[in-house]
Amino acid sequence: MNVEPAVQAKLLSIASVDNELNRLAHRRRTLPEQQEVDRLQTERASRKDAAVAVEIVLDDLDRDIRKIEGEIEAVRQRAQRDRALLEGGTIGSKQLTELQHELGSLERRQAALEDDQLDVMERREASKSDHDHAGAQVSQIDDELGDATRARDEALADIEVAEGRCRSDRETLVAALPTELVTVYEKQRERSGIGAALLQARRCGACRIELDRGEIARIKAAPADAVVHCPECNAIMVRTKESGL
Repeated sequence: MNVEPAVQAKLLSIASVDNELNRLAHRRRTLPEQQEVDRLQTERASRKDAAVAVEIVLDDLDRDIRKIEGEIEAVRQRAQRDRALLEGGTIGSKQLTELQHELGSLERRQAALEDDQLDVMERREASKSDHDHAGAQVSQIDDELGDATRARDEALADIEVAEGRCRSDRETLVAALPTELVTVYEKQRERSGIGAALLQARRCGACRIELDRGEIARIKAAPADAVVHCPECNAIMVRTKESGL
Protein backbone atom coordinates (compact mmCIF):
# COMPACT_ATOMS: atom_id res chain seq x y z
CA MET A 1 0.00 0.00 0.00
CA ASN A 2 1.26 3.47 -0.86
CA VAL A 3 0.09 6.59 0.94
CA GLU A 4 1.61 10.05 1.00
CA PRO A 5 3.94 10.51 4.03
CA ALA A 6 1.95 13.51 5.23
CA VAL A 7 -1.20 11.39 5.21
CA GLN A 8 0.54 8.53 7.01
CA ALA A 9 1.67 11.01 9.67
CA LYS A 10 -1.97 11.67 10.50
CA LEU A 11 -2.14 8.11 11.82
CA LEU A 12 -0.05 9.29 14.75
CA SER A 13 -2.82 11.73 15.70
CA ILE A 14 -5.37 8.92 15.59
CA ALA A 15 -3.05 6.66 17.60
CA SER A 16 -2.66 9.43 20.16
CA VAL A 17 -6.44 9.75 20.47
CA ASP A 18 -6.76 5.96 20.78
CA ASN A 19 -4.12 5.94 23.50
CA GLU A 20 -6.09 8.58 25.36
CA LEU A 21 -9.29 6.54 24.97
CA ASN A 22 -7.45 3.50 26.34
CA ARG A 23 -6.18 5.56 29.25
CA LEU A 24 -9.69 6.81 29.98
CA ALA A 25 -11.08 3.27 29.79
CA HIS A 26 -8.42 2.08 32.22
CA ARG A 27 -9.19 4.96 34.53
CA ARG A 28 -12.88 4.06 34.42
CA ARG A 29 -12.07 0.45 35.36
CA THR A 30 -9.72 1.42 38.18
CA LEU A 31 -11.42 4.60 39.34
CA PRO A 32 -10.25 5.36 42.92
CA GLU A 33 -13.59 7.02 43.60
CA GLN A 34 -15.39 3.80 42.66
CA GLN A 35 -13.08 1.78 44.88
CA GLU A 36 -13.93 4.11 47.76
CA VAL A 37 -17.65 3.65 47.08
CA ASP A 38 -17.17 -0.13 47.05
CA ARG A 39 -15.22 0.01 50.33
CA LEU A 40 -17.87 2.13 52.02
CA GLN A 41 -20.68 -0.09 50.74
CA THR A 42 -18.95 -3.11 52.26
CA GLU A 43 -18.39 -1.20 55.50
CA ARG A 44 -22.02 -0.09 55.55
CA ALA A 45 -23.24 -3.65 55.08
CA SER A 46 -21.07 -4.74 58.02
CA ARG A 47 -22.31 -1.94 60.25
CA LYS A 48 -25.91 -2.56 59.20
CA ASP A 49 -25.55 -6.23 60.09
CA ALA A 50 -24.23 -5.20 63.51
CA ALA A 51 -27.19 -2.86 64.01
CA VAL A 52 -29.65 -5.57 63.00
CA ALA A 53 -28.00 -8.03 65.41
CA VAL A 54 -28.50 -5.54 68.26
CA GLU A 55 -32.13 -4.99 67.19
CA ILE A 56 -32.71 -8.73 67.46
CA VAL A 57 -31.24 -8.72 70.98
CA LEU A 58 -33.50 -5.80 71.90
CA ASP A 59 -36.56 -7.60 70.57
CA ASP A 60 -35.66 -10.71 72.57
CA LEU A 61 -35.18 -8.65 75.74
CA ASP A 62 -38.47 -6.80 75.21
CA ARG A 63 -40.19 -10.15 74.84
CA ASP A 64 -38.57 -11.38 78.05
CA ILE A 65 -39.67 -8.21 79.86
CA ARG A 66 -43.26 -8.62 78.71
CA LYS A 67 -43.24 -12.24 79.79
CA ILE A 68 -41.90 -11.39 83.26
CA GLU A 69 -44.38 -8.53 83.61
CA GLY A 70 -47.18 -10.95 82.78
CA GLU A 71 -45.93 -13.42 85.36
CA ILE A 72 -45.62 -10.68 87.99
CA GLU A 73 -49.16 -9.50 87.28
CA ALA A 74 -50.48 -13.07 87.58
CA VAL A 75 -48.71 -13.48 90.96
CA ARG A 76 -50.13 -10.16 92.19
CA GLN A 77 -53.65 -11.12 91.20
CA ARG A 78 -53.30 -14.48 92.93
CA ALA A 79 -51.99 -12.76 96.07
CA GLN A 80 -54.85 -10.24 96.02
CA ARG A 81 -57.35 -13.09 95.79
CA ASP A 82 -55.76 -14.90 98.72
CA ARG A 83 -55.74 -11.72 100.82
CA ALA A 84 -59.39 -11.13 100.00
CA LEU A 85 -60.20 -14.64 101.25
CA LEU A 86 -58.22 -14.05 104.42
CA GLU A 87 -59.93 -10.73 105.07
CA GLY A 88 -63.36 -12.28 104.48
CA GLY A 89 -62.98 -14.39 107.61
CA THR A 90 -65.13 -17.23 106.24
CA ILE A 91 -62.45 -19.90 105.83
CA GLY A 92 -61.42 -22.69 108.11
CA SER A 93 -58.16 -22.96 109.99
CA LYS A 94 -56.66 -25.48 107.56
CA GLN A 95 -57.39 -23.30 104.53
CA LEU A 96 -56.14 -20.27 106.47
CA THR A 97 -52.81 -21.99 107.01
CA GLU A 98 -52.61 -22.98 103.35
CA LEU A 99 -53.41 -19.44 102.19
CA GLN A 100 -50.81 -17.94 104.48
CA HIS A 101 -48.22 -20.43 103.20
CA GLU A 102 -49.21 -19.67 99.62
CA LEU A 103 -48.98 -15.92 100.20
CA GLY A 104 -45.45 -16.38 101.49
CA SER A 105 -44.56 -18.37 98.40
CA LEU A 106 -46.17 -15.75 96.15
CA GLU A 107 -44.22 -12.94 97.81
CA ARG A 108 -40.97 -14.81 97.28
CA ARG A 109 -41.94 -15.58 93.70
CA GLN A 110 -42.80 -11.93 93.03
CA ALA A 111 -39.52 -10.77 94.54
CA ALA A 112 -37.59 -13.23 92.36
CA LEU A 113 -39.48 -12.14 89.26
CA GLU A 114 -38.86 -8.48 90.02
CA ASP A 115 -35.13 -9.22 90.41
CA ASP A 116 -35.21 -10.96 87.02
CA GLN A 117 -37.10 -8.01 85.57
CA LEU A 118 -34.49 -5.57 86.86
CA ASP A 119 -31.67 -7.68 85.44
CA VAL A 120 -33.31 -7.88 82.01
CA MET A 121 -34.07 -4.15 82.01
CA GLU A 122 -30.43 -3.36 82.82
CA ARG A 123 -29.34 -5.60 79.96
CA ARG A 124 -31.84 -3.88 77.71
CA GLU A 125 -30.48 -0.48 78.66
CA ALA A 126 -26.98 -1.61 77.74
CA SER A 127 -28.25 -3.10 74.46
CA LYS A 128 -30.15 0.12 73.71
CA SER A 129 -26.89 2.03 74.10
CA ASP A 130 -25.22 -0.43 71.68
CA HIS A 131 -28.15 0.00 69.29
CA ASP A 132 -27.89 3.79 69.36
CA HIS A 133 -24.14 3.55 68.74
CA ALA A 134 -24.65 1.14 65.84
CA GLY A 135 -27.31 3.41 64.36
CA ALA A 136 -24.99 6.40 64.62
CA GLN A 137 -22.29 4.43 62.81
CA VAL A 138 -24.69 3.53 60.01
CA SER A 139 -25.74 7.18 59.70
CA GLN A 140 -22.10 8.25 59.58
CA ILE A 141 -21.23 5.73 56.87
CA ASP A 142 -24.33 6.79 54.92
CA ASP A 143 -23.04 10.37 54.90
CA GLU A 144 -19.59 9.23 53.81
CA LEU A 145 -21.10 6.99 51.14
CA GLY A 146 -23.20 9.87 49.84
CA ASP A 147 -20.11 12.07 49.50
CA ALA A 148 -18.11 9.27 47.87
CA THR A 149 -20.93 8.52 45.43
CA ARG A 150 -21.11 12.14 44.37
CA ALA A 151 -17.33 12.24 43.89
CA ARG A 152 -17.52 9.03 41.84
CA ASP A 153 -20.32 10.40 39.68
CA GLU A 154 -18.38 13.61 39.06
CA ALA A 155 -15.28 11.64 38.06
CA LEU A 156 -17.33 9.48 35.69
CA ALA A 157 -18.91 12.57 34.19
CA ASP A 158 -15.44 14.02 33.54
CA ILE A 159 -14.39 10.76 31.88
CA GLU A 160 -17.49 10.74 29.69
CA VAL A 161 -16.84 14.32 28.57
CA ALA A 162 -13.23 13.45 27.72
CA GLU A 163 -14.30 10.29 25.89
CA GLY A 164 -16.88 12.24 23.90
CA ARG A 165 -14.27 14.80 22.89
CA CYS A 166 -11.85 12.05 21.87
CA ARG A 167 -14.45 10.21 19.80
CA SER A 168 -15.39 13.43 18.03
CA ASP A 169 -11.73 14.20 17.27
CA ARG A 170 -11.21 10.64 16.08
CA GLU A 171 -14.14 10.77 13.67
CA THR A 172 -12.74 13.95 12.14
CA LEU A 173 -9.26 12.46 11.78
CA VAL A 174 -10.50 9.16 10.32
CA ALA A 175 -12.69 10.96 7.79
CA ALA A 176 -9.58 12.63 6.35
CA LEU A 177 -7.74 9.34 5.70
CA PRO A 178 -8.06 6.77 2.90
CA THR A 179 -10.47 3.98 3.80
CA GLU A 180 -7.93 1.27 2.98
CA LEU A 181 -5.34 2.78 5.31
CA VAL A 182 -7.87 3.12 8.12
CA THR A 183 -8.91 -0.52 7.65
CA VAL A 184 -5.32 -1.73 7.98
CA TYR A 185 -4.82 0.47 11.03
CA GLU A 186 -8.00 -0.75 12.74
CA LYS A 187 -7.21 -4.42 12.15
CA GLN A 188 -3.77 -4.02 13.65
CA ARG A 189 -5.16 -2.08 16.61
CA GLU A 190 -7.65 -4.88 17.29
CA ARG A 191 -4.83 -7.43 17.30
CA SER A 192 -2.28 -5.67 19.51
CA GLY A 193 -3.92 -2.55 20.83
CA ILE A 194 -1.68 -0.21 18.83
CA GLY A 195 -2.29 0.34 15.13
CA ALA A 196 0.48 2.78 14.28
CA ALA A 197 3.47 4.40 15.93
CA LEU A 198 6.43 6.56 15.15
CA LEU A 199 9.67 4.94 14.04
CA GLN A 200 12.09 6.89 16.20
CA ALA A 201 15.84 6.39 16.48
CA ARG A 202 15.44 3.04 14.75
CA ARG A 203 13.03 1.88 17.46
CA CYS A 204 9.37 0.95 16.89
CA GLY A 205 7.18 3.21 18.98
CA ALA A 206 4.58 0.45 19.39
CA CYS A 207 6.60 -2.49 20.74
CA ARG A 208 9.70 -0.42 21.67
CA ILE A 209 12.02 -2.88 19.95
CA GLU A 210 15.09 -1.51 18.16
CA LEU A 211 15.27 -2.79 14.62
CA ASP A 212 18.38 -4.52 13.32
CA ARG A 213 20.48 -3.13 10.50
CA GLY A 214 18.87 -5.36 7.89
CA GLU A 215 15.37 -4.12 8.69
CA ILE A 216 16.54 -0.53 8.82
CA ALA A 217 18.14 -0.96 5.40
CA ARG A 218 14.95 -2.47 4.02
CA ILE A 219 12.79 0.34 5.39
CA LYS A 220 15.26 2.98 4.21
CA ALA A 221 15.14 1.56 0.70
CA ALA A 222 11.31 1.56 0.61
CA PRO A 223 9.62 4.44 -1.24
CA ALA A 224 8.65 7.40 0.95
CA ASP A 225 4.94 6.72 0.36
CA ALA A 226 5.18 3.00 1.15
CA VAL A 227 3.32 1.89 4.27
CA VAL A 228 5.83 -0.12 6.31
CA HIS A 229 5.14 -2.40 9.24
CA CYS A 230 7.22 -3.36 12.25
CA PRO A 231 8.65 -6.86 11.74
CA GLU A 232 8.01 -7.66 15.41
CA CYS A 233 4.52 -6.31 16.23
CA ASN A 234 3.26 -5.50 12.70
CA ALA A 235 2.19 -1.98 13.67
CA ILE A 236 2.36 0.65 10.94
CA MET A 237 5.58 2.58 11.41
CA VAL A 238 5.38 6.23 10.44
CA ARG A 239 8.71 7.55 9.21
CA THR A 240 9.90 11.06 9.98
CA LYS A 241 13.23 12.83 10.37
CA GLU A 242 13.37 11.30 13.86
CA SER A 243 13.41 7.76 12.50
CA GLY A 244 17.19 7.57 12.21
CA LEU A 245 17.16 6.34 8.64
